[in-house]
Amino acid sequence: MEKWYLMTIVVLIGLTVRWTVSLNSYSGAGKPPMFGDYEAQRHWQEITFNLPVKQWYFNSSDNNLQYWGLDYPPLTAYHSLLCAYVAKFINPDWIALHTSRGYESQAHKLFMRTTVLIADLLIYIPAVVLYCCCLKDISTKKKIANALCILLYPGLILIDYGHFQWNFITPCHFFAFYLASVLKKASKERGLCC
Repeated sequence: MEKWYLMTIVVLIGLTVRWTVSLNSYSGAGKPPMFGDYEAQRHWQEITFNLPVKQWYFNSSDNNLQYWGLDYPPLTAYHSLLCAYVAKFINPDWIALHTSRGYESQAHKLFMRTTVLIADLLIYIPAVVLYCCCLKDISTKKKIANALCILLYPGLILIDYGHFQWNFITPCHFFAFYLASVLKKASKERGLCC
């Protein structure tokens, strides 16, 4: 694709908007007993790290499903587990079973926001750029416009960055795997598409 610098600018705009949204507050901040979606995501890291997989979705004395029970698909739960391993390395208090309930700190919020950004950088944004670059029979201008529209879609930005959720993780993995299979097929049929 010609004009890679334009695609780079589009990506930088997308990242800037995402991080700017993440600087704002979120629902439930400092409000016990549930503390909002930040606590839900933190708690899911606590559960996935401290309990065996077979207990993630079942009520027990260690996993009260009435308190932010894990209700997302397993791929999202494994994402929480991956984040929890990093959290444990930085500060084990963030995911300590039972004692971390309601834990709120600026350092942990920064960590949580950063995990969303890193997941976007590693999975979502490359998949979007690759998809847009591989669109056939449209101009470079339209490819860049498509990338801009997808990367600035407010639904995912507001939910993932403003509301402390990783709703894009499962669809992005699916999208990335689907795109990889399409590209593999295309490369066999007519060489690389980009």
